[in-house]
Amino acid sequence: MAANGEDDTFEEIDLDTRLRAVKREIDEVDLELARLTKRRKTLEQLREKYRLQKQQQSSNQLAQKDWDTDDFSWSPKVDRVLKEVFHMKSFRAQQLGAINAVLSKHDVLLLAPTGGGKSLCYQLPALVAEGITLIVSPLIALMEDQIWALKKIGVKAEYLSATMDKDVVNSVHKHLRDGDYESLRLVYITPERVAKSNRFMSALQKCYNSKKLALIAIDEVHCCSQWGHDYRPDYKLLGVFKKMFPDVPIIGVTATATAKVISDVQKMLNLRECLILNAPFNRPNLYYHILEKPADKEELYDMLEDLLHRKYRHMSGIIYTFSVKETEEISTQLLQRNIKVLPYHAYLESKQRSKTYQKWMGNEIQAVVATIAFGMGIDKADVRFVIHHTMSKSMENFYQESGRAGRDGKRADCILLYRFMDIFRLSTMSFQEYEGLSNLYSMVKYCINGNDCRRLLISRHFAEVWDDTHCNRLCDRCYFRDKAQLPEQDITPHYQTLLAILRRAETLQTKLTALKLVDAWYHKGSPKNRLETPPPLMDRYIGEQIVAFLIVNDFLKEEFQYNVYTTLSYIVKGSNFAPDSGIRFRPARVLRVPKDSLKSTMSNRRREPASDEDISFVSESGGASDGNSSKRRVSESGESTVTTNEHTSTDSVPGKDGGRSNGMKRRKKTTSTNPFESLKTEELDVEKRLSDIIEKEMDTRDKDNSQNEDEDVMFVPLNDEIIEIDEL
Repeated sequence: MAANGEDDTFEEIDLDTRLRAVKREIDEVDLELARLTKRRKTLEQLREKYRLQKQQQSSNQLAQKDWDTDDFSWSPKVDRVLKEVFHMKSFRAQQLGAINAVLSKHDVLLLAPTGGGKSLCYQLPALVAEGITLIVSPLIALMEDQIWALKKIGVKAEYLSATMDKDVVNSVHKHLRDGDYESLRLVYITPERVAKSNRFMSALQKCYNSKKLALIAIDEVHCCSQWGHDYRPDYKLLGVFKKMFPDVPIIGVTATATAKVISDVQKMLNLRECLILNAPFNRPNLYYHILEKPADKEELYDMLEDLLHRKYRHMSGIIYTFSVKETEEISTQLLQRNIKVLPYHAYLESKQRSKTYQKWMGNEIQAVVATIAFGMGIDKADVRFVIHHTMSKSMENFYQESGRAGRDGKRADCILLYRFMDIFRLSTMSFQEYEGLSNLYSMVKYCINGNDCRRLLISRHFAEVWDDTHCNRLCDRCYFRDKAQLPEQDITPHYQTLLAILRRAETLQTKLTALKLVDAWYHKGSPKNRLETPPPLMDRYIGEQIVAFLIVNDFLKEEFQYNVYTTLSYIVKGSNFAPDSGIRFRPARVLRVPKDSLKSTMSNRRREPASDEDISFVSESGGASDGNSSKRRVSESGESTVTTNEHTSTDSVPGKDGGRSNGMKRRKKTTSTNPFESLKTEELDVEKRLSDIIEKEMDTRDKDNSQNEDEDVMFVPLNDEIIEIDEL
């Protein structure tokens, strides 16, 4: 018995030893796996690094070749198609290089400014190559416009969408399956069709198998990248093209893409050896200007009336708005002021949108008041002005939208109406987007910069070298370069005051929006939020610029909070700290649009030299003045004060029907009948086109946003800051 007991004990000890040994071995394996996993990760990073370097090396080798020559076998045909089909005498920057590269079966990414002729870089090769060209485009309206233009010059092209007639869809599919490029040269589709239509992809596969798929073009290619400002999830599926059709060249075109976006696009589209072409971003005929946006709606409408009725009279343009409701309201108000405009937004029926577009193209109306639904691909050469009623959500959007002006190469104006509270209307909508706040803040920095050339700011954003001496006074900063600027100042004391206000609010267990923060600083609004220190002496619009500067540079930051109806933005302390040298900032002056901004276009107009009166400020007191009344003085420290002389004047700026005193006087709404026989009654009654549901939705959003409206400051311009405009 004892012997058996000892054997059992030895067996238990042996099992324990074996278990410990196995555990040690497992631990060793785990350590080795961890080491190998780490090593694998390092090797994968090296592989990606070397892959990108090889990709860049290949791209550099392609770039070293001279593509802008007419020494290729297809060059005579390219030249003939350019002149006989597209009726153009010569190519613009990088167009010929892109065309020769894709006809050489190389992949191409082309960055060219809006109006730079990107569509020609795939439309012309489509008529030279023997096969069918596929174009992926993000908007139906863009496809419709290009198809209409192509058919007008005799090119056989079609597009596919969910609303297309079945006979047209069947015909396109048949031509693709048969590779019948004599009957169909270009096919336009949205990226969603690639993702959702197996029937279409099957037809495309047969076209490739018959070696009749000549080229794939991706318009607005920045939409592929999450770093892009218009990211579209279905664009990420376009990487399948290179896997399915490796022998077919791909050309991607865009007007707005940073270096990071381009690298991301190459990876997503599997473009290993790709020629990257950059056309100069600068549009030398465009004049950039920022105006202070009036807080009062009637004064805003009067400002727009003065611009359209006087400065841009008989000229064509676009007014971009933030919301559908604003589009309708501005259209109504301008129509009542005898200005021919029509609204354009996504909630209009497609027939009405098309009708509005055609009226604008035919110069039956002066301007389209539009949301960004009036978007990419607009090809009207004689657009003399683009006015942004609200700043864009990104520099890319602004550059693209403003670039729709002056496509004929003649002078055109790009005017942006900036207002502090618009920042938070946009931020509460964009903070959830990938890089949404970063993109918006880049736009704010552009607006409040009081020193640098506008083109320099744009070039910095797109990482292009730019010498602002070449602006040729075609922005407000350079035009008024010889005028006195507001001095740069250390705003650290103001920053400390704002932080003290926020700490006080925190002790009171309350949160402050940007409006309430500025109110408390200027001793407006609720008394409980104010400090005992006196309010700043500078004009409020300068104070608002300081707060905006602190936010976009992370000295302060927005904190977002949902409620049942909307999203609210509160201001809290940011992660940045004031450096020992202080926080330096130069506020931006509000400058009047110069009279000769369209000099080269309207050479017969009267000229007057720029004067000191071209510099304007917003009056904190809201009073009217001229040379003998309220004047603004800026001290060396940057503090702005208002002094009043003994004598006042009621001189007015003459208009077509006489003078108006006190700047832009508030106008009563009229109920006059339609003054334009060419515009039907139903086109004037634009507000009724919105359904009750849409109106309720817009009213709710605007009601929520009204919490951010600054009702304490009215924009009542001084007489010497009214936008004076020569009569034609």
